[in-house]
Formats: sequence, C-alpha cells, structure tokens
Amino acid sequence: MFDFNRRYFSELTLERRADGQLWARANGDERAVRVHRCFPWSEPGRYLSLRDADDVEFALVRALDDLEEGSRRALEGAIAEAGFVLEVSRIEEVREEVEIRTWKVETRQGRRSFQTRLDDWPTEVPGGGIVIRDVAGDLYHVRAPDALDAKSRRWLWAFVD
Repeated sequence: MFDFNRRYFSELTLERRADGQLWARANGDERAVRVHRCFPWSEPGRYLSLRDADDVEFALVRALDDLEEGSRRALEGAIAEAGFVLEVSRIEEVREEVEIRTWKVETRQGRRSFQTRLDDWPTEVPGGGIVIRDVAGDLYHVRAPDALDAKSRRWLWAFVD
C-alpha cells in the first residue's frame, strides 16, 4: 500500500482517463481506483482510501491539500461523481425478500431505492448518526436519527444492530 505521507515513496499522481476512471500512479505502479471515504464524517476531504478492482487499498490520501493541483482536481471529481454518502431525511419503506432488504428513502439528493443484504445492519458511527451500506457499496447516512419523523424512526430502529 502506498501512504502518501511516508517520505520513502515517490509522489502519488491521479488522473481521469478517457475511459472515465480515476487512475493512480505511485512507485512505477498504476491502476484504476475507486474512492472510499474513511472516518471521521466531519472531514470529507481527509482520509480517502483509493482501492483497486479487487477492493485492495492502493493508496491512502490523508488530505486533498497534500496532492498537487491536477491530482487534487481529479480526485475531487471522482468524489463528486461517487456520491458515496447520501444524507437520509426520511425512510418510506423497508421490505425484506430472499436474502435482500429493499429500502425506499428520501435523501437530500432526492428519492432513492437501494438494497442491503439481510445480514448487513445499519451501524452507529463515531461523530453521530447511523450509516447504512448498500450492496453496491454506497453509504446512506442518517445524521440525526431522533430528528426523523415517527414512521422513519420505527423503520430505522427495527434494523439497527
């Protein structure tokens, strides 16, 4: 794994290629990567894990400001496109089917429907709130569970582990 802040590694460079993917290059190795935000939630531009197609971490970017301008712009674009944290404001319905739970929610980004495995439970996170990870790896954050309407709270608390 390449850790950008360790001195014995060469510089990490990132670019968006014609295929639309984010590519990372360090120490003569390069590969297509996806962005996974690590905690804390309160610092969205810090601790960004760049993972390859096998979900193996290739690099950890501690802060966007650590990157040169072109790489920073490429990573910011990937973060915006990933939309990996959707803010849930209401839970309309949760249905259980064979090995899958289907959620219908209202988010700041609009109405969404997503699926989780039956054995994947929403989890409370440091800094507050609850996170639900869907089968595609997207994250749904309920910032203030107690501020949800009564129906949404009932749906949520029925599934919190």
